[in-house]
Amino acid sequence: MSAVVSHRLEELAAEFGMVERALGDPAMLADPREYARLTRRHRELTPVVTLYREHAGLGQDLAGARELLTDPDMRELAQGEVEALSARLAEVEAELEVLLLPTDPDDAKDVILELRAGAGGAEAALFAVDLLRMYTRYAEGAGLKLNVLDAAESDLGGASKVVAEVTGDFAFRALKWERGVHRVQRVPATESQGRIHTSTVTVAVLPEAEQGEVQLDPAEVRIDVFRSQGAGGQGVNTTDSAVRAVYRPGTPDEIVVVCQDGRSQIKNREKALVVLASRLAERERAAREERERETRASQVGSGERSEKIRTYNYPQNRVTDHRLEGEVKNFALDSVMAGGLAPVVAALSRDERERQLLEMQGEEGERGSYGAA
Repeated sequence: MSAVVSHRLEELAAEFGMVERALGDPAMLADPREYARLTRRHRELTPVVTLYREHAGLGQDLAGARELLTDPDMRELAQGEVEALSARLAEVEAELEVLLLPTDPDDAKDVILELRAGAGGAEAALFAVDLLRMYTRYAEGAGLKLNVLDAAESDLGGASKVVAEVTGDFAFRALKWERGVHRVQRVPATESQGRIHTSTVTVAVLPEAEQGEVQLDPAEVRIDVFRSQGAGGQGVNTTDSAVRAVYRPGTPDEIVVVCQDGRSQIKNREKALVVLASRLAERERAAREERERETRASQVGSGERSEKIRTYNYPQNRVTDHRLEGEVKNFALDSVMAGGLAPVVAALSRDERERQLLEMQGEEGERGSYGAA
């Protein structure tokens, strides 16, 4: 293990100790936001520190076993112990390298999930509802909660647009791979000749903006109230509880957010402003990434909103994720649509870690070349 990695692990172990002490302080309960942040950080650090401590123990055991190699009576037994400990030590070091790879700072955040029907008309709207059902089941299995904030219903039980909030531990990490264009190939219920149609739904996954992350000028936001409509409004046609927040109305920067989740106008207003802040934060991130792409003259493929990321082929009962290669990119459609997204997410996460490791090795190789020069 390199000195850089060892130093980083020592820093994380020290931070873990400080977090544990802070969580044990009864006064911390007076600040729920800080307590929640420390709890998340404790969960993030636990796997790393657990492996780090195992690594330290293995190192001590290995040193002791090597000392026994000099004892003729214990040499054979010690040799087997040295081999077993060395093998496990190598495994732990490899696992630690993966855990130390850069992580997305938004991973622990809640999510604003937006689905918009694209090409395909009524069939696309129907598929948007199918995807919403898939995400709801996936969220339940992952210990998350999905709550629809707004839905524009269409004919035949579809939806041209759905906005939902997903809350829970590491909601963004669970859903961030869903950003992009989802393509479905199937025979629509309205197709009399049995022909396969292709439709699309665009999915946006926005990490929920934290308090203070985006400063909203009240003068730039118009708030409208109206009566809730459709399945999203529990107080339909009874109270003016639904809220529409319009950012910079009438300008090219205009953003419209509607929230009609519950009876409380105050809660709907608060949630609409959270969604608005999240969209603004996403807009700023997109603009920043675009500037970075121009600077380094390259594209970040998986970040492109317009990119087709996945195809759902109903006749062949197959889901293909186009960001993966080989047979690992194909999954059983019935399982995925039932909420079984975990294997897809695991494959995408594994692919990202492998690419990060290759990039890290390449950078270390370049530094070594410069040192040799």
